[in-house]
Amino acid sequence: MRRIDFVTLKLFVSIADERSLTRAAEREHLALAAVSKRISDLEKQLDITLLYRQPKGVELTPAGHALLHHARHLMENIEQMGADLSEFSQGVKGHVRIHANTSAVIEFLPEDLSRFSRAYPEVKIDLEERVSSETVHALREGLTDIGIFAGHIQADGLRVYTYRYDQLALVTPKDHPLATRERIGLADAARYDFIGLQQDASLHSLLQQTSRQLGVPLRTRIQVRSFEAIVRMIQTGMGVGVLPEEAVRDLLPVLKVAVIPLTDSWARRELKVGVRSLEGLSVTARQMLEHLIKGGGGERV
Repeated sequence: MRRIDFVTLKLFVSIADERSLTRAAEREHLALAAVSKRISDLEKQLDITLLYRQPKGVELTPAGHALLHHARHLMENIEQMGADLSEFSQGVKGHVRIHANTSAVIEFLPEDLSRFSRAYPEVKIDLEERVSSETVHALREGLTDIGIFAGHIQADGLRVYTYRYDQLALVTPKDHPLATRERIGLADAARYDFIGLQQDASLHSLLQQTSRQLGVPLRTRIQVRSFEAIVRMIQTGMGVGVLPEEAVRDLLPVLKVAVIPLTDSWARRELKVGVRSLEGLSVTARQMLEHLIKGGGGERV
């Protein structure tokens, strides 16, 4: 297939939006004859019909719909590329990509990234919230520079350092029979229904693994995708759940739940920060890695 130029793709999207060659020509400031020729040439080049020509306009053929999907995607990527590159012309002198699990995003990264941005204001930071397994996969595939994930997730082949520790706690409704306990073991709560995260979340896998070891299977009644959704379900009396203590504390003033630290040894959970290799990091990414490790009191890179 010969190359398709961007102007023609942009024109095709306008035709799809306007459902008219005439209105698309006006929108793109082109002569109607030029528009018609470009689309005819494109159809000949692809050897397919893209438009149904009708007296009152045009409609996309199935092939036209397929092309439209890809054309929109390409245009969005080009626009994003332009926006990203424009930042460098305006003074951005570095770029670092981070994937991190929800615990890190809520508990630690706001302060850590804020301090880094104050020290390096010309560095652009792209942060994506991902479950731990996705973060490790992104590191291995080179889709991110730095990843933060739960310590029990296998990370073979990566350079991994300790980032932080958090304390897991049982969250219950305020009027729950366990709400007055100062500390509790998971086994003592196992007879109640649980609200948990989706299957691929590291916290879900940790709880399932631990409950099997204890011989007390957990009855997971509802699974959701966020900490806040878990807490709101618990508040309505739908069950109990296990979450990082600090992540829930901020919600306590507005939600009627109790937070009870877990006594189990595994409940003090390690968060890891990892990279694919130190040698492959940019100077900016290495500075970020050192900043994150130092913030947790860990070893130097």
